[in-house]
Amino acid sequence: MDEFIETVERIANGGSVVDPALVKELVSASRANDPLAELSAREREVLTLMAEGRSNTGIAHRLWVTEGTVEKHVRSILMKLNLPEGEDDNRRVLAVVTYLEAR
Repeated sequence: MDEFIETVERIANGGSVVDPALVKELVSASRANDPLAELSAREREVLTLMAEGRSNTGIAHRLWVTEGTVEKHVRSILMKLNLPEGEDDNRRVLAVVTYLEAR
């Protein structure tokens, strides 16, 4: 009964109430559909810098790693995002578009 009264008071004061089960479902659904979920924290960092327009050299300088390390991260990102090589597409741009759409 106390919980019900608190809920009614919250609504009367302009607040809102959301069922915890609904919140759990929404959070689970968003995670299930996250194309970036498989990326490591470092890969996300590299992809964020790619989205800022940085080159591999620029990313390497920013993260204090070698260009070769950045290249490995980029290859891994492209594989994990399932962006196969093709003549008609720029995979790096497609990765950035995927990143921006997921945000």
